[in-house]
Amino acid sequence: MDTKYIALLRGINVGTAKRVSMEELRGLVTDLGFEDVKTLLNSGNVVFAGKKRKTESIAADLEKALVEATGVSSKTLVLTEEDFGKVLEENSLTTVSDNHSKLLVAVYYDVADRAKLEPLLKDDWTPEALAVGSRAAYIWCANGILESRLVHTIGKLLGERSTTRNWATLSKIAALVGE
Repeated sequence: MDTKYIALLRGINVGTAKRVSMEELRGLVTDLGFEDVKTLLNSGNVVFAGKKRKTESIAADLEKALVEATGVSSKTLVLTEEDFGKVLEENSLTTVSDNHSKLLVAVYYDVADRAKLEPLLKDDWTPEALAVGSRAAYIWCANGILESRLVHTIGKLLGERSTTRNWATLSKIAALVGE
């Protein structure tokens, strides 16, 4: 039985930088031996299936293929369907959020980075809110992502060691996984 995977490519198609067509991205993933390849939006969200492999190896292969084919470098995080489900399940802020585009999820490339964020839980971030799970931090940006003190603070702590998506996007990815 094939394993389903979710790849989250960091920073592609943001503004005019690092432009990659989703058709080309689907082709790269297919060329790596995967099937049932689907992309969501134009921002590097890919769902695909294939034989069981280490997610780090898939990410490295996809990063290399992307650079070779397009010249674009993008840090890539690959999760199994099970790990992606855990990211969804551990979000305790869905009841706090009244707008899923302002509920940001920062998925860690290394689960050990969770420890860097735990001290932030002691601070009062009102009107924002923070929850920390095993694979991701959940940030309620009450006044918007650009105005968020938490997003800025987590960005400084993790740098390029996480990739973010809003809850609306993750929900759409979940629907693709379920197809």
